Amino acid sequence: MTMSDTDIDAPDDAGAVVPASDRLFATPAGIALGPVDAILPGAARGYVVQMRAGRFHGFVVRRGDAVFGYVDRCPHAGLPLAHALDDYLTPRGDLIVCGWHSAMFAIEDGQCVGGPCVGQSLAAWPVEVVNGVLKTCGPPEPHAQDV
Repeated sequence: MTMSDTDIDAPDDAGAVVPASDRLFATPAGIALGPVDAILPGAARGYVVQMRAGRFHGFVVRRGDAVFGYVDRCPHAGLPLAHALDDYLTPRGDLIVCGWHSAMFAIEDGQCVGGPCVGQSLAAWPVEVVNGVLKTCGPPEPHAQDV
């Protein structure tokens, strides 16, 4: 699990400020988040995972049987993406959107496709569905250019 030294204090889901030192940016594998059916197909849901070292904020987008998890942090400003609970997608549901500066990201890979952070991407949060349960899994595979 890693923490960013450059992260800023940000409001949590209840509006309380979570100090940057308490915000985590990864989770261990094997954490059961709940039934995948809690996320309607074509929708997204935010998750807060409380661990000893602090809290992790992430979200998962469901497209049919596929799920895509990301750390809830815009690469442009370092803020959580959603202004309202689970409000991570554009009205058409075809892109992830940052509620602060309208940056838009592809659901499949988190790449910014419009807005102030073109060329950057959301940090992946590896998740999988096992027997109908959404779980965290191992770290993402490195990109070909990273190896």
